[in-house]
Amino acid sequence: MKIVINGIHANLRFSAAHMIPRHESCGVIHGHSYIVDVVVEGERSGEFGFVVDFKKVKDIIRGMCKKLDHRVLIPIRNPQINFKNLQGPVEFSIGQKDYMLPLEDCLLLDLKSTSAEDLSEFFAEELYHDLKEINSEISSVQICVNEGIGQGAYFTKDSD
Repeated sequence: MKIVINGIHANLRFSAAHMIPRHESCGVIHGHSYIVDVVVEGERSGEFGFVVDFKKVKDIIRGMCKKLDHRVLIPIRNPQINFKNLQGPVEFSIGQKDYMLPLEDCLLLDLKSTSAEDLSEFFAEELYHDLKEINSEISSVQICVNEGIGQGAYFTKDSD
């Protein structure tokens, strides 16, 4: 059985800035108003026969959104970014461009990119891990991180 949560209606959203190093148009710092859609598949269990309580899923996703909201998202595993300081201020270069940003304005993510594709995988992995502790019968979590209405990337985390 599947449960579905539409992020725009459930207010699962965050606004953040990012860049895709060396991309022709996305290589500059720019922002999006992201919306996160969720699908959870698994067996019904527990006293109420839920796959998982909608409220619990929304609480987890909202907590993740809150961490990313109004930050510059920086992928620390991107080989095109040369970091000089990660302790604050965050200093790095990409090609000939040098950046220095206050640490409190940034969120350093253990990712190769902050593309919608990588963010959807990040959300799915975190949510899957958290939900497996609630219901061991969760078989998959699918996340779509939308960079705006009508464009997003889906990632599905299946049971190992």
